[in-house]
Amino acid sequence: MAFNGDVLSINPVCETQRICGFIKAQVFSKYKRKGVVLGLSGGVDSALAACLCVRALGPERIRGLVLPEKESSPESAELAAEQAEALGICADVVDITPLLQAFDVYERRTAVVRELCESYDPETDGMRITLPPDVLNRDGLNVFSLKVSTTRGEFSYRLKPDQLHAIVSAQNMKQRTRMIQLYSLAERLNCVVCGTTNRTEMEQGFFVKHGDGGVDIEPLAHLYKTQVFQLAEHLGVIEKIRSRAPAPDTWPGGVTDEEFYFRMPLKTLDLLLYAWKAELSADDAGRELDLTAEQVTRAFRDFQSKEKSTWHLRSLPPSLETERPSRSAGAKPGGSRSS
Repeated sequence: MAFNGDVLSINPVCETQRICGFIKAQVFSKYKRKGVVLGLSGGVDSALAACLCVRALGPERIRGLVLPEKESSPESAELAAEQAEALGICADVVDITPLLQAFDVYERRTAVVRELCESYDPETDGMRITLPPDVLNRDGLNVFSLKVSTTRGEFSYRLKPDQLHAIVSAQNMKQRTRMIQLYSLAERLNCVVCGTTNRTEMEQGFFVKHGDGGVDIEPLAHLYKTQVFQLAEHLGVIEKIRSRAPAPDTWPGGVTDEEFYFRMPLKTLDLLLYAWKAELSADDAGRELDLTAEQVTRAFRDFQSKEKSTWHLRSLPPSLETERPSRSAGAKPGGSRSS
């Protein structure tokens, strides 16, 4: 198999036609619905998904929702609205802050942060969680740290498992609350909910179960993030969205996808993830990417760890039916166990 720095280059015309055909078949033939509802975040994935849905079904069958909350970047809602206007689609704005306050999302998270930083003020200070940086050049476990930004500087604290779980459970309510809004509108309009998760995120578990992962169709799930950018440029996603650093936009301190989860630059990440899925050796992959075998091995270990720990996000819930032993485990159909 040929592997080089251009292996993820796509034919944008053919890819657009292929995805649009998929969207049309799913909406009209499989689900038998009238159109699509999707969340517009101001990021490149949702903007591209909206472009493709408009190409496939027409702007009159697409409904967007912009779902900010008090810790979102104001720029995100502005860019989402600008993209919707450029596509000629209706996009309602629903501030989910009151719902998150009713769920005590901010209060529960603040309580955990103050266990480590007593002076933390959620009204003026920033906070985020990150993984150790630069996985290619240093060994390190996927252990999250809390970063608190104040007028006195930035402070870092290593999170215990129970503290991490408490913070994440609160934060994930943001994505889940957004999905409630999307399904409420989609069911009212007899539409499907379109997801915006790309292949890089899907394979590494960078999405929330019953949040941004709880959708009806995923038209971008076969595209690596760098391929998303290629197609976004071809379809005219506005440049201000394409030039933004990919980020979750759910943390009051601001954090990029690389800082929060992936631990390496995007282009390198996608090429190494492709090489790992293709079962290339560390030597072969490194030779083409000007990396050492040791660097590639570190990346492969990180990919394997994330894939293993997030398997449940990509699977239906296990049941007694799905967990039954196979016939090859020893039992013969209609007979006794062999001795």
